Amino acid sequence: MREKILVVEDEEAITDILTHYLKKEGYEVFEAECGKRALELINDKKFDLVLLDLMLPDISGYDVCRSISSKYKIPIIMLTAKNDIVDKILGLELGADDYITKPFDIREVLVRIKVALRRMEGLITVEKIKEETIKLPYNIEIFINSREVYKNESAVRLKPKEFELLLILAENRKVVFTRDKLLEKVWGFDFEGESRTVDVHIQRIRKKLGVEKDDALIETVFGLGYKML
Repeated sequence: MREKILVVEDEEAITDILTHYLKKEGYEVFEAECGKRALELINDKKFDLVLLDLMLPDISGYDVCRSISSKYKIPIIMLTAKNDIVDKILGLELGADDYITKPFDIREVLVRIKVALRRMEGLITVEKIKEETIKLPYNIEIFINSREVYKNESAVRLKPKEFELLLILAENRKVVFTRDKLLEKVWGFDFEGESRTVDVHIQRIRKKLGVEKDDALIETVFGLGYKML
């Protein structure tokens, strides 16, 4: 899977250069010409790294950095014409991982990106080793603490209720849960929806996991509910 990089830069010429060389290196590149657009993309997509210019036309790059680092574990490399040590320290304190001053050598940028991505990959690996996991058939793995699901080492994006439903079934394999019991455990006692809600979520989970056959992983128990095999 190609790493996704967000380039936040208002100078078109610089954006074009960065995008050109990043794509040549095999990265999937997205562009944002201002802070507002950058934050919209960050909230919509899962990026592996952000190249962030400090001098943006609307929101300060520092504020964008602060907003990203407060919500996500994404490496941020700041790009700026400023060469003041105070600016560098401030950027790092706000959550940036690295700092490159313009004009820059594109080769240096590419090396810094690779280092940041390797560092993050190492951190993610350590976190996954430390946390409790559940391994399921079809090479599916649930990371309980980080609430992540992987199949064949690729992330499966589940919504919160989908994850909770999958986790309950995975922690109690071969136990039959009625739809009402699953509603109670996942949605709570005061949920006013129908049991059909469970069926819809189970279908979505099966589809996202790529295991849609009824008796493959999550089995429908006729007249009762569901169980995980």
